Amino acid sequence: MCRLIDVSLLFNRLRIIVFMISILSLFGCAVISTKKIGSEEYRPPKEFPASKSEDVIGRLAFITLEKGDTLPDIARHFDLGINAVSAANPGVDVWVPKEGERIMLPLSFILPDAPRKGIVINLAAMRLFEFRGNQDSYTVSTHPVGVGTEERPSPMGQMYVDHKVPRPTWHVPASIAKDHLKKGDPLPAAVPPGPDNPLGEYALYLSKPSYLVHGTNKPASIGLRATNGCIRLYPEDIKKVYANTPVKTPVIMISQPYLLGQSNGVVYLEVHTPFEDLDASEFDRIYAKLKKLERESGRPLDWDKVKRVLAEARGIPVPIFEMRPGSMKGVPSPVELKHPDELYGKPAIPPMKADAWSILAADTSDEVDAVRLAAMINHQGPQIPARVVSKNGRYRVIAGPFSDLKDAKDALKRLRIDLEIDGKLIEPVRKSSSNLNRKEVTRQ
Repeated sequence: MCRLIDVSLLFNRLRIIVFMISILSLFGCAVISTKKIGSEEYRPPKEFPASKSEDVIGRLAFITLEKGDTLPDIARHFDLGINAVSAANPGVDVWVPKEGERIMLPLSFILPDAPRKGIVINLAAMRLFEFRGNQDSYTVSTHPVGVGTEERPSPMGQMYVDHKVPRPTWHVPASIAKDHLKKGDPLPAAVPPGPDNPLGEYALYLSKPSYLVHGTNKPASIGLRATNGCIRLYPEDIKKVYANTPVKTPVIMISQPYLLGQSNGVVYLEVHTPFEDLDASEFDRIYAKLKKLERESGRPLDWDKVKRVLAEARGIPVPIFEMRPGSMKGVPSPVELKHPDELYGKPAIPPMKADAWSILAADTSDEVDAVRLAAMINHQGPQIPARVVSKNGRYRVIAGPFSDLKDAKDALKRLRIDLEIDGKLIEPVRKSSSNLNRKEVTRQ
């Protein structure tokens, strides 16, 4: 049974603080009923017809996990960010979820409260919406994004696409170069196109200087606060956005953790954990809209359900109010999906080669810890292949194979800088008789 907060506490001057504390006790409570209505192998549509009167697009779904799944792989296949999948499924291990575990895919979205023109990016939801057409007849496509960190947040406000560049060169800002230098990772002044370029294959340069909407060589970071202020998309998504977005397209960045929308006479509430602990203005905005709905309809809102949705912050649209009697009967149930035969974008792990360089990243007695670490390494960008090798009750995390010693040393450095792992080089078998190579390994 979920413990609920008293209404008077929720909406007084301390309401946001109470809201944040209540997450700990309410996290994970169910707020929707589900019904299995079919099974299909499916990738979500990325474009939807829309209208002035409809604010909710898409449909929630469920899927049963299989051995070897990770939430980042599930997220990418279904065009979701890792934040969205994790929030919708509290308590599920990101890297080692249980085989047979049934999780929700949050494939339904409330459109932001913003002009439906050009690109709208809701930083709080970490989601991009692109509107095409006019106000009477238009379509909307949507994709997850990575956004700026707390130290270097993405900017908010109105801007536009200034110019577009395929296969962009990354000119390293001085502040980022300084940060990397402190970590012992000096960067060149410019990084050319290729697998090491963090901008990926396409970039939209915004009118606000130094900010871009671009691809990435780190797809597992989509749905995280992981950029230096730019907006980052999956490689397959930026390719489409790039093709569909003319120069001068308006771009607006907002932060709306509380979203209210209507569909078929039903009011939905979608809540994301705010970036800031005391996001009072956005809370006040949504509370005023809720009170207005209640006042205009002449019927009471289900405030207990509102409180649960606010406290859980699962990032899914939840029906909270019917504008006309019986309209709740038309709320679509989530669909049960068949697990894909192959997850799109899942990193492939090449077989080990005795005659190639590799890295011992960890040696542990805990199998789950070893599998988790191998998954994290395997999802670095660019990818560092990794697997678990068991022997005599121990579990070794081995990264590789690498084509030569230079590639192995580069991976060793990345493991140290990115994951704070002090790995050890493993020589190729064919070179084991060379004293010179043994000395090279000893010096690492």
